[in-house]
Amino acid sequence: MKKAYRLKKNEEFQLVFKQGKSFANRQLVLYFLKKDNQSHYRVGLSVSKKIGNAVVRNQVKRYLRQAFLELDERIANCYDFIIIARKPAKDMGFEEVKKSLVHVLSKSKLLRK
Repeated sequence: MKKAYRLKKNEEFQLVFKQGKSFANRQLVLYFLKKDNQSHYRVGLSVSKKIGNAVVRNQVKRYLRQAFLELDERIANCYDFIIIARKPAKDMGFEEVKKSLVHVLSKSKLLRK
């Protein structure tokens, strides 16, 4: 995932948290906010220390980034997304993480068929 497609700054995160909407399942929480002046979506990832050590947290983030890359064509543009991983995500493989992400995106009607 290109760095231009990532949310980094605290102000950007706070804006999505305060003004955006959210959907969740057991493994992930999705916050999203429509931004009309963007040509591509941006993603911010949050994986708490409660999930595990740095190795586990980085693995979960890599899985999420790769899942977004594979779903790139189907995801609605001009949105900012924040994905928060919950505890069950640490025990999941890549395919399970991707399936969970598809579920939460389709639940929020941001995934094209």
